[in-house]
Amino acid sequence: MAGTLYVVATPLGNLGDLSPRAADTLKRVAVVAAEDTRHSKPLLHHAGSHAELISFHEHSSDRALERILRILTDGRDVALITDAGTPAISDPGVALVAAARERGIQVVTIPGPNAVAASVSVSGISGDRYLFLGFLPRKGSDRRRFLLTAAQSEWTVVLFEAPNRVTQLLGDLMEVCGPERQAAVSRELTKVFEETRAGTLQELSEHYAGAPVRGEVTVVLAGTGKQRVAAPPPDPGKRAKALLAEGLSRKDVAHRLAEETGISRNTAYRLVSEL
Repeated sequence: MAGTLYVVATPLGNLGDLSPRAADTLKRVAVVAAEDTRHSKPLLHHAGSHAELISFHEHSSDRALERILRILTDGRDVALITDAGTPAISDPGVALVAAARERGIQVVTIPGPNAVAASVSVSGISGDRYLFLGFLPRKGSDRRRFLLTAAQSEWTVVLFEAPNRVTQLLGDLMEVCGPERQAAVSRELTKVFEETRAGTLQELSEHYAGAPVRGEVTVVLAGTGKQRVAAPPPDPGKRAKALLAEGLSRKDVAHRLAEETGISRNTAYRLVSEL
């Protein structure tokens, strides 16, 4: 029989948050696949685990993934851990979980610490419903699209960010949300210098502009509280005539029409041909 892949949540910082079940799992498995083996050695020592420690991170090759899958196929259990929190949440571990499932290997969760839930719980911002966007793209139109999604969300939005880019993120959010939108910034959760600061985006931006941030950071942004109503798609016939009047070819018009109105490509071609 194949082994079991255990997805094990580990402490965000305080080793006391490692659950007894997680510690027992780390002791029982044959192998622990870790994001950073150097970072994880103290954790395994704390848990009393003598499992083989191997590396699996975002830059790992397909060969590394296949190695872990072979270990599982051979009948040995593997624990997947990340540097902090729950694996596969903004984490490359999702590739291993998906590959294991594709091969019919049992995947079991050992739940525990999670930076998203931890930061929302201390933010003072509603956690009834929230949208998790993880790390935003660094630049370009993709970043702008994510920022607008955050700004227009009816619900609370949770973001991850590197400490050296927090001031840029707060400034960008202030640009699309306005300076008075409520937010909270959590850093070093569960560690000695844990801090959660709440206020308007302008207040937070001004504070962190003069106070360099250290440690892992989670940003919680209040939602608009208003349901976003999408604009109805344009009338296909009228839009087709307008595009033809602009001098576009029938082929280009049909392509644009399908994109803008949601009708099928074949329907768009037929409509344009009949005009």
